[in-house]
Amino acid sequence: MGVRISWWGMSRVVSALGGLGVVSGTGLEVVYPRLLQDGDRDGHVRRAFGELARRQPNLASPLRKLLSKYYIEGGRRPGEPYKPVPICRLTRVDGFQGADSFWELSGEMQVLVLAANFAEVWLAKEGHSKPVGINFLRKVERPLPWALYGAMLAGADYVLTGAGSPDELPGMIEKLSRHEPAAMSLKIFGARSDSGGFYALARPQSLNTGGAALPSPKFIAIVSSFGLAKELAGKPSTRPYGFIVEGSEAGGHSASPAKASFDGGGRRTLVYTEKDQADIAAIAGLGLPFWLAGAYASHVRLRSALSMGAAGIQFGTLAALSAQSGLAPWLKSKVLKLLAGGKLEISNLMVSPTGFPFKVAQVPGTISDEAVYLARERRCDIGLLQVNYLKPGGELGYRCPAEPVAAFIAKGGRAQNTEGRVCLCNALLAAAGLAQSRPDGYVEPPIVTLGEDLDSAKDLVAKLPAGQETYSIVQALKLLRKSA
Repeated sequence: MGVRISWWGMSRVVSALGGLGVVSGTGLEVVYPRLLQDGDRDGHVRRAFGELARRQPNLASPLRKLLSKYYIEGGRRPGEPYKPVPICRLTRVDGFQGADSFWELSGEMQVLVLAANFAEVWLAKEGHSKPVGINFLRKVERPLPWALYGAMLAGADYVLTGAGSPDELPGMIEKLSRHEPAAMSLKIFGARSDSGGFYALARPQSLNTGGAALPSPKFIAIVSSFGLAKELAGKPSTRPYGFIVEGSEAGGHSASPAKASFDGGGRRTLVYTEKDQADIAAIAGLGLPFWLAGAYASHVRLRSALSMGAAGIQFGTLAALSAQSGLAPWLKSKVLKLLAGGKLEISNLMVSPTGFPFKVAQVPGTISDEAVYLARERRCDIGLLQVNYLKPGGELGYRCPAEPVAAFIAKGGRAQNTEGRVCLCNALLAAAGLAQSRPDGYVEPPIVTLGEDLDSAKDLVAKLPAGQETYSIVQALKLLRKSA
């Protein structure tokens, strides 16, 4: 669901109506400062931060500093750039334990990451007693330990994690529930195999937080193969509560197909076959609850999923195009018009800095438009998808294939990895209505990611009364539950 498309407002409705509302935990440490700079018009951010300060009094002062830094009463002037948020970079922690290498965020970013994730979950849970979940990307690793802790302080009932093996999450949840230090391994390019492990660390005591033990959320691993599901289920230390099994039709990032194809011009194309589909019967045989995702957003496919032993389905595209999603209204309108006219196309492209396939809706005026892509100056000023590499002096460096090519190469990257890469950080924030304005007046263009299955959304749009552009998330839920 990208950045803030599945936000607390929509997720609260889904949970209150008996589904599991899941908020996106991606980039909230950038989203919340931008909401504050836009004036926090309904006061939700300040109210949530106030609740966090009430529960954890030692955070009151650093939270006031964050508000002083980012809050603008009445919001930014039109065209005024957002104040930049520091990139989540790490500093070595000396003498923590053993021969491994531990790294942590700056004090300011610890508080910001924690507070933003607390706020998103707390607001989604407000006003009802139904469960709420939060979704993290394993590959956005540097802020993840503190993001998880913030969500747990707010009482998250479920934690969903994919985009890499999430085998360390159960142990992290257990430790953070007791306000103990928790670490997650970092992938470091250039590190020697005999140099010990590298870990991103969250130490609640560094912020003087604590109190009674926290309820441990149920952990759901997002997988696309039986092999990973079996591996995770095989040990108590990595076993999740259940799985979300994502097919290649799902939006956002996908696992690469087993075999690449090439067109007549020698360009790599992505073709998925039955060999790339997860063995659902085998996953069911593991005995853990599972949900199916990717082209299951209809009452017919829901019944099919239930018949295969699934506990239910995950639906993203149908929710993303609903009136309550966080997709910018002007952009949603453009996408829905293309959908209603049968002209909305979804491409599986190698645009992501991660090197994994990424679903992109072909929408004029967005970064999917080649002219828009070519007109954008390359920059990396948010850094969620940067990878870590080891500098000659032993410090961590950060590089991204979507940054300026010369800078990427100077950091040891390969030029071929920069071809066609898109700054998803800026583009996904723009899709949520939080586009950065540059001092020269340039506004960052958005990108829209949707799954390949558009049938249910198209059916709902076709049945709307004249003058109504989209459907509600309530209508989407009713459609899915029809005769289920």
